[in-house]
Amino acid sequence: MKKHITCLGIETTSHTFGVGIIDGKGNIFADIRDMYKGKPGWGIIPSEAAQHHKKYGREMIKKALEEARTKGITKIDLVAYSAAPGLAPCLHAGINAAKEIAEELNADLIGVNHCLGHFSIGNLFVKMKDPVYIFVSGANTQIVALEAGRYRIFGETLDTGMGNVLDKFGRELGIGFPAGPKIEEMAKKGSYIEMPYVVKGMDLSFSGILTKSIDLLKKGVKKEDICYSMQETLFAMLTEVTERAMAHCNKKEALLIGGVAANKRLCEMLDKMCKARNAKFGACPLKYSGDNGLQIAWQAIIEYNSGKREKKSEIRPYERVDEVEVTWA
Repeated sequence: MKKHITCLGIETTSHTFGVGIIDGKGNIFADIRDMYKGKPGWGIIPSEAAQHHKKYGREMIKKALEEARTKGITKIDLVAYSAAPGLAPCLHAGINAAKEIAEELNADLIGVNHCLGHFSIGNLFVKMKDPVYIFVSGANTQIVALEAGRYRIFGETLDTGMGNVLDKFGRELGIGFPAGPKIEEMAKKGSYIEMPYVVKGMDLSFSGILTKSIDLLKKGVKKEDICYSMQETLFAMLTEVTERAMAHCNKKEALLIGGVAANKRLCEMLDKMCKARNAKFGACPLKYSGDNGLQIAWQAIIEYNSGKREKKSEIRPYERVDEVEVTWA
């Protein structure tokens, strides 16, 4: 990898406008973020999130560049943006900001897949060679591994992503967004109630758990018991599918990435499974498990150094990781 490249990455797939500056050695020079909060009980409204990004993006880019300059960075070689997947209005805000700053800095421009950014930034911090990736964020729940030149999806949600399940139940509880950390705290005081456990082959279905949880809440069941039971069931299903993917691919490493990687109970369950298989488990550090500009910048450096150049700047809201040809592994 060429060590002289310094990249500014812009992340805008959903609620977060993130700006990260990093070089080819993995040295971090700036990590600035601001999150669209939304209205209580409404979740993310794409048009409003995009307006947030347009309003604060320029100020955050300026702040990141100023921070990088205090650390000796005088030139940005590459500007990267999250091209896929994500909410189209938010992606548009990101690509427009990236085009503008790339022209000002006379830097090359490249768009990358946001999910691949989670994979690569996880590898940077956890130092794994060839793991099964457990990608669990708001909209995403996928078990992924690199096989035959592509990231193959070996299992995924058939309906709602795990993070969205937690957030939707959080709205019912009235605890705001993101709900995951507060549900985790309440779960520590709860006891188990049977929940729908739906694993279909290698895929997962979470909608029944959400429906059951809301129904129990309306019936007056303790919210702590529901939170505990929801977590235990969701995480057990995910751990089961992860173990089977590791066996199928003959992998000895598992890496948890995405915003839900912050959940300590999920990490505990996956770690126990891996130890039973004499395998290594790792989770992306809490600070970088959520959406951020560094993941976009680091993925861009990897792809740029493999020879990729931007032929057409565009967004791809529905692109899956298994549609991306991997030229850098």
